[in-house]
Amino acid sequence: MAKHKLIAGNWKMNGSIAANDALVRAVIAGLAQSDCTVAVCVPAPYLAQLQMLRHGSALELGAQDVSQHEQGAFTGDVSASMLKEFGVRYAIVGHSERRQYHGESDAVVADKAKAALAHGITPIVCVGETLAEREAGKTEEVVKRQLAAMIHTNGHCISEIAVAYEPIWAIGTGRTATPEQAQQVHQVLRAQLQAATPHAQRVHILYGGSMNAANAASLLAQPDIDGGLIGGASLKAQDFLQIIGAARSARA
Repeated sequence: MAKHKLIAGNWKMNGSIAANDALVRAVIAGLAQSDCTVAVCVPAPYLAQLQMLRHGSALELGAQDVSQHEQGAFTGDVSASMLKEFGVRYAIVGHSERRQYHGESDAVVADKAKAALAHGITPIVCVGETLAEREAGKTEEVVKRQLAAMIHTNGHCISEIAVAYEPIWAIGTGRTATPEQAQQVHQVLRAQLQAATPHAQRVHILYGGSMNAANAASLLAQPDIDGGLIGGASLKAQDFLQIIGAARSARA
């Protein structure tokens, strides 16, 4: 049975109470009876606002990070149990910005996913290569290493995650992998998941490198691209809704 596409917006460190209100109301108003799943992953201070704004709508709530720890002396961290209290369904883990600026290792990312899963939150696990790694022919090696750590730590729960392929050279740069380049990597990830679990087809593999209203349809038409992790375009209601429309048309 075909599964719904998943479109998740990543607001990154953007937003304000007033801007959030206008954006979310516009997105919800544009979400007709949808056959794709739509979420927004917002900065932690806005979770309470979004919990109220999305109430009664089809819009799902996501966080941009989660601690690998349950509680304790971890100043600034937010635990999965805290996120759950706000109705969070998804949590991004291992975004390239977290790996680069906060030094998160594959092992830490896998532990964060484990913490999310323990509380019924679906981790959106980001994998991807730098431009230098792509030019050196190491794309497959890098993404398989990153996903292998996730499989090693989470074992039989691996079918409950989502994966986002985000080529680092295409994040916020306006450059995008061609549909063929993206599909090639998604196919590699799908095969790796199939080797780890008989339920690999449950896993949404999202494309996360500058997907926008103009290129969404061609990317989402690929057989192993199950949705998108949307950055800048998720901050503009009309653009985000156009991507959601493309996902509806290209249902997996």
